[in-house]
Amino acid sequence: MMDQLKNKNQLYSTTGLSETALKRRSFLKYAGASMALTAVVAVGCNDDDDFPGMDEGVYLGKGDVAILNYAYALEQLEAAFYTQVAASPYSGISDLEKILLTDIRDHEIAHREFFKAALQSSAITSLEVDFSSINFNSRESVLATAKAFEDLGVSAYNGAGQLIEKPENLLLAGKIVSVEARHAGLIRDLIQGGSFAGNDVVDSNGLDKSMSPTQVLTIAAPYIKTKLNARDLPTY
Repeated sequence: MMDQLKNKNQLYSTTGLSETALKRRSFLKYAGASMALTAVVAVGCNDDDDFPGMDEGVYLGKGDVAILNYAYALEQLEAAFYTQVAASPYSGISDLEKILLTDIRDHEIAHREFFKAALQSSAITSLEVDFSSINFNSRESVLATAKAFEDLGVSAYNGAGQLIEKPENLLLAGKIVSVEARHAGLIRDLIQGGSFAGNDVVDSNGLDKSMSPTQVLTIAAPYIKTKLNARDLPTY
C-alpha cells in the first residue's frame, strides 16, 4: 500500500506544495497565456445578454472578459472548497483519498491563479464563500458536494464554450474542462466504483451535458456570499 501511495505521489508533481508556492508557479507557468488573453479586455457584447435580477454586486464585465471572470468565480469556489477539505480531512479518510483530494485542490488553485493572472486588472475580487451547509467531517457530505461542484463545473465550461469569441480562449477553456472532467470521474468512482460516466451527466450520444451561465450561477449562488453583477455576461 505504501509503495502505491509513493507512486501516486510521483505522478502528481503539485502534491505537497504550499498554496503560496503554487501561486508563484502558476503565475510563471501561465504568464505567456496571460499576455495572450490581455486583448479580451477590449471585447464587448450586446446589452441584450442581461441577467434579470443580477445587476448588483461585483461586475463580471462583458464578452470574453465576463466569461473568464465567470470561470474565475467558479474556480475560486472549488479552490476554497478543496482547501477546506485538505485542511480538515473528514473522519475515516484513507491515505489514498487524502492524496487524491489534495491533488484536486492543487489543480483548482492553479486554475484560480491562472484566471487571476490572465485577467489582470479586469479580474474580479476574491469572493466570500458560504459552506455552512456542508459537514466537512462527513465523507458522504464532502464527496456529495465535490460531485456536485465538479459536475457543475464541467457543465459550465461546456455551456460557455459557444459563447466565447476568441479561439485562444476557447482552446484554454477546453484544456481546463478536460481536467475538471477527470476530477468529476474520480469523485464519482470514490462514491461508487464504475459510476464515472453516469447517464445523469452523459447523454444518449455519449456527450457531456451542458448548462447556461444563468443555470450555473443560480445553482452556485447558495455557496457564494459575494453578490455577482452578471448583467452583461453572455448567455442563451
